[in-house]
Amino acid sequence: MIFARDKSQMCNNLLQYAHVYAWGREHGRKVISMRFSYKYQYFKICHTNLTGFGWYLVAKYLAALKILPTASFKRRDCDREALERKMMKHRHIVVSGWFVRYYDLFLKYREEIVDLFTLDEQYTAPVKTKMQEAEKPSTLNSPLSTLRLGVHIRRGDYDKWRNGQFFYSDEIYAAYINRFVEMHRDRSVHVYLSTNDPSVKEERFQQLCQKAHIHCLGGSAPEDLFMLSECDYLIGPPSTFSLVAAMYRDIPLYRMDTADESQMTEDGFRLFAFWFQNMV
Repeated sequence: MIFARDKSQMCNNLLQYAHVYAWGREHGRKVISMRFSYKYQYFKICHTNLTGFGWYLVAKYLAALKILPTASFKRRDCDREALERKMMKHRHIVVSGWFVRYYDLFLKYREEIVDLFTLDEQYTAPVKTKMQEAEKPSTLNSPLSTLRLGVHIRRGDYDKWRNGQFFYSDEIYAAYINRFVEMHRDRSVHVYLSTNDPSVKEERFQQLCQKAHIHCLGGSAPEDLFMLSECDYLIGPPSTFSLVAAMYRDIPLYRMDTADESQMTEDGFRLFAFWFQNMV
């Protein structure tokens, strides 16, 4: 049994576990997520037999007592071959750290991973209804077909991460939205804002982006994740949140690596596999 352990935010945990799951799947080993055994109880995986608080406690204390060995991928330059040999050697082991990476295996078992992290209906059903209601008025009055753009406005800890390199203002996000609208003049663009910044206001963005229909549904983290996954295109700064949203339906994602919206082109929208293997 492999116990996947990590400390971070929801989508970081999801990707870290999925790498371990894919390795275990390839080698005929069962993998338990310690994190999703008690936290982020929004997904199908949280209701499976091998995901529960009891398993979390067992693994946590056995590891603390040194009864369970640990393979730690906490450093970028860790000896992955040695750690993998350790994983092969021990029947029961804790695997931890952000830098456990098995890209090819992840993509091989991606459908299973997506299924495990299907969001519960209590989070998806209200979002579907809200998105349909938000689009209904413009659909009735416009001959143009609807195009959904999901925009991840990441603030919070981004004011310090990488010295604020990706901490963009409302005006920068609006400039990207307006450029996207210009790139799709033959469509009625509905923009869905996802953010961890409570100061973001729908009215403000509607003023800045008058040719788009702006929607800020104010959902929880799982609701926003699903909302983004229901869009046709995604834009946002480097973040596992928008990356995971793109994973569900292979939505074209444009990563805002700079504040210059003029660099955004249609070719710059890439699918999950590309961004997944080129994470910042």
